[in-house]
Amino acid sequence: MTAQVFIDGGAGTTGLEIAERLAGRTDLQLIRLEEARRKDPIARGEALNDADAVILCLPDDAAREAVTLIDNPRTRVIDASTAHRVAEGWAYGFPELEPDGAARIAGARRVSNPGCYPTGFLALVRPLVRAGLLDPATPLTVNATSGYSGGGKAMIAAFEDPHAAGATDTAFRLYALGLAHKHIAEMQAHAGLARPPLFAPAVAHTYRGMTVEVPLPIAPPLAEIRAALAEAYAGRPLVRVASAEEADATALVKIERLAGTDALELFVFGNERTGQARLVAVLDNLGKGAAGAAVQNLNLMLGLDELSGLRRI
Repeated sequence: MTAQVFIDGGAGTTGLEIAERLAGRTDLQLIRLEEARRKDPIARGEALNDADAVILCLPDDAAREAVTLIDNPRTRVIDASTAHRVAEGWAYGFPELEPDGAARIAGARRVSNPGCYPTGFLALVRPLVRAGLLDPATPLTVNATSGYSGGGKAMIAAFEDPHAAGATDTAFRLYALGLAHKHIAEMQAHAGLARPPLFAPAVAHTYRGMTVEVPLPIAPPLAEIRAALAEAYAGRPLVRVASAEEADATALVKIERLAGTDALELFVFGNERTGQARLVAVLDNLGKGAAGAAVQNLNLMLGLDELSGLRRI
């Protein structure tokens, strides 16, 4: 039986990327609304309730509203906004993060898609906390840079259109300097940390791609860090942990390294003499950081091949 899927907010950057990954599939059929009916609450309500699964690509308040429009127990929801990432009753949509993560998502009625930055941070930190290699009370810093597509249509226009509001020709810029970014709660909660990390995000003048770094001034032995990460993601084809030899041979990490894929790659760099380490995650902010994650979660919730429609390395 073909599952009916509705992308609410399908004209946005993430929605379009999801639709690309679902194109041509015979096990799914997209419910589409004409341009004139996209913001009609009656039309949206009908589409939300007709679907077997809904993916919300909306601002937070609109995502909360969309959930209230669903009046049947059958429709399953994936929310790509930040509205429900630490909400009770919502499964966290990062299948590889916990040993039972995929099973939780497969059985859930409501799934919150992870943020792009938290995906990289949690992939590095959560296994170390779980293994007892990282004290949950350790003060952590997250240095991360995204391609400008992560800011949606307004930021894309600012970087690409010299006549747009806020147009810029900068190569790199810091933001969230008030240290209150909305991803912080998600990072702390799902890593199991006692205190919020210091999150230092930036945007680079490249369309897509992302690097997330967690420096450890006092680090466990590098081999133990790699072993914990390798064990956590063993058998998970979308997450790759670089070996010690690969890390030693890597002179630089480019932000575009995994652009165009739905994969995630983890590196452990360090200096055994000083006892310091730099943990680095590389992903596509629109792939494993957004649309790829949503499609992976959709596949699990509908009992389909988890990797169907996804772009592996």
